[in-house]
Amino acid sequence: MAKTMRHKWAFTSRFRKQAFGWRGSATAVQRVKEAVAEIKAAIRKDALLGAEGAVLFLEKVSPALEQINSSSGAIGTAVNNAIEVLVPIMGEAPADTKLRQKWLDRLWKAIEEDDIPYIELLPDHWGALCKSPDLASQWADDLMTPVRITWSADRRAGGGYFKGTSACLSALLAAGRYKEILELLALAPYTFWHDRQWCVKALLAMGKKAEALRYAETPVA
Repeated sequence: MAKTMRHKWAFTSRFRKQAFGWRGSATAVQRVKEAVAEIKAAIRKDALLGAEGAVLFLEKVSPALEQINSSSGAIGTAVNNAIEVLVPIMGEAPADTKLRQKWLDRLWKAIEEDDIPYIELLPDHWGALCKSPDLASQWADDLMTPVRITWSADRRAGGGYFKGTSACLSALLAAGRYKEILELLALAPYTFWHDRQWCVKALLAMGKKAEALRYAETPVA
């Protein structure tokens, strides 16, 4: 890991907190693309280095973009595309459990502090980021209680929201805990597709293709 710590990333100076102004969308989109290209170049030499760069970028991107006028959706699309590229880099990196847990802790902190939000799709990939079923299961255990509490409070008063809901469901799927996904989703106060998709994935993983199809075709209430 010492090698990655000594590396100087060009993108870090461009992604300082509030680095981009209100009209900086076009420049920010270009900077996001450049950062991803830099990280992709790094993995050709060192997979761990590239993964460390990906984590660092995802820590910095939202604070850097928070003042931009994002109404066009261009910057959000650029960040979402970056996430799709960077997740496999992090997920497939040959990191031991201790290092991977450090990455996950850093990414989770970034998610919690993502107020705009720009990296809201990252929790959908939590199982892939955990890589191992054991680590995914640990995260699922940690996140399940807040999900239950939030959904319970939402049923009573409305308005409950927890950023780790999809991370929990993704981790459960990666851990092979398919029945628990179905049980947890049965508690959901709403039937948004973003949550329902995990039930479909769980049913497919259990070999219940017909049931998964019926569930997917059921109108969202």
